[in-house]
Amino acid sequence: MHRRIKAADLPSLVGTVLEPSPWVDITQERVNQFADATNDHQFIHVDPEKAAQTPFGGPIAHGFLSLSLLSYLNAQTAILPNNTVMGINYGSDKVRYLMPVRVGKRIRSHQKIMEVSEKRPGQWLIKNSISVEIEGETTPALIAEILSMVIVGDEQPNHTGNQK
Repeated sequence: MHRRIKAADLPSLVGTVLEPSPWVDITQERVNQFADATNDHQFIHVDPEKAAQTPFGGPIAHGFLSLSLLSYLNAQTAILPNNTVMGINYGSDKVRYLMPVRVGKRIRSHQKIMEVSEKRPGQWLIKNSISVEIEGETTPALIAEILSMVIVGDEQPNHTGNQK
């Protein structure tokens, strides 16, 4: 669930830990679709019988699949400025894969707001520290520092005096 604030209040969020995202199932179908989309059909992802013979004991999700789900996961609990026009993936300062995600597990993201700066009027760069939890595991799937650019329209009062 999104929480809305005034854009000028974004810098006050530095240090804020957001609630965890909802869980997402990592199914074999999802992994296969990602393999098709990226042309990465390595057997550890798409061949359960062969993958069972590896130290993983079965198929695992692509690391980039877990990373790509951050756009969705993080948006679920984001704090956004009023009149947000759009959010743009701006990059990563760090990504480390710590533990493979086995097919059949669920993952969710944890976020902490590290930095906020207004790069141009109405363009806010937000850096979040991210950890992707694997249900039932103590080691996260990955940790990352993710950058997002949030574009905000004017926060002018509407005709009733309320914020748009």
